[in-house]
Amino acid sequence: MVAFSQSSETAYPPAPWDLQGIAFVTYHWLDVAIAQSFIPSDLEIFALLPGKTLGGTYWAQYTAGSILEYNELIVFPGLIRRDRTISPWVSHIYVDNSQSVAGGREIWGLPKELAEFTWTEDSVTASQGDRVLANLRYTPSIFPMKTWWKPGLSGDVLGGLSRDLLQFRCEFQSNFQLQNGHLTLPLESPFSALDLQQPLGTIALRDLQAHINAPKVVGVMANRP
Repeated sequence: MVAFSQSSETAYPPAPWDLQGIAFVTYHWLDVAIAQSFIPSDLEIFALLPGKTLGGTYWAQYTAGSILEYNELIVFPGLIRRDRTISPWVSHIYVDNSQSVAGGREIWGLPKELAEFTWTEDSVTASQGDRVLANLRYTPSIFPMKTWWKPGLSGDVLGGLSRDLLQFRCEFQSNFQLQNGHLTLPLESPFSALDLQQPLGTIALRDLQAHINAPKVVGVMANRP
């Protein structure tokens, strides 16, 4: 049994968090000049091509068996180079569970906000009231993989609500499937300037199992976006 740290309705379990369900990842070439407005200026953006970094979105539905059940949208405006590590930066993150909001902010320093999610057979939409944040449409996989093959993948993620720069490792095990995906971002979306409409690629993570480790402080940020 998980020991929650508080007694209020926003009590949340301590790290690490184990989650399972399904997720979709889109990845995009993004202009470094645009990404800079979403990333603290004293962090070094890693350009894979001249003037271009790699960013994307992560959509997930965590179901029964997870430490908390909720939907999630994460926006990564680019990659950060720190020492010898290349990590994505989290600029926006939305969930539909107040416990996840509290835990995300207080444990990992992530700017979690509440939002509503609508899933269909071929799309997912995140919104806040009447404002649509983003919509992802996807079609069946191009190259389906056998269900017994669940490769593992891990990597570090950077974030921080205060001056502390936090780094934490995410570990995934899943059936990975290529998809055709298309994102729609209304002009009123807070990250519409990133121009995420057409992904380079979209990957479905089916039968997903994720392990989100506790963060560590790896630096101090002087300039917030």
